[in-house]
Amino acid sequence: MPVATKKKQLTSARQQPTLNPAESPIAWLRRRKDKDGEPMISQSQFDAGERLRADFWFAQMTPRVTANWSAVGSTGRRRKSGAGSSSDMLDNVAAARGRVGRALAVVGPELAGVLIDVCCHLKGLEAAEREAGWPQRSGKVVLQLALSRLARHYGLGESASHATPRAAQVRHWGSDDYHPVFEMPSE
Repeated sequence: MPVATKKKQLTSARQQPTLNPAESPIAWLRRRKDKDGEPMISQSQFDAGERLRADFWFAQMTPRVTANWSAVGSTGRRRKSGAGSSSDMLDNVAAARGRVGRALAVVGPELAGVLIDVCCHLKGLEAAEREAGWPQRSGKVVLQLALSRLARHYGLGESASHATPRAAQVRHWGSDDYHPVFEMPSE
């Protein structure tokens, strides 16, 4: 097989990752239907949770279960840094950590815990409820609220269209035709 054909096959295989829907608790909630036949979480909520999980994983914020051997390497000759070097990787990891931090800050400390437990650490709702000390079956409602706020932060789906525009939040004490006068200081 020619090398170009082999590279093309490898590239096309990389572009379509396979996902295990049984891996994620929010994927399970997306497949489940409520009493009205609607999914328990919307597509925008699901997308927001998966986006948070991807950033969390890429930011290397998951706990390690084995030794970290990345610092141990050969002491032989090394290549010069180029595109895709370890410094680029560190920058991308730091950027992903920043995205996770901003997303959790927007959601707030009351709802961030359930997002980390369910979306990032892939804990079930029952385990998250027990650890938080919530009543049974309340975790689903709290998770839906957290995912809605997260989807609004990411600008996804119907959550983004219901967000109040910034101009509507500004208030002033004048009449509608009032315009302030700015005086420039003389030098």
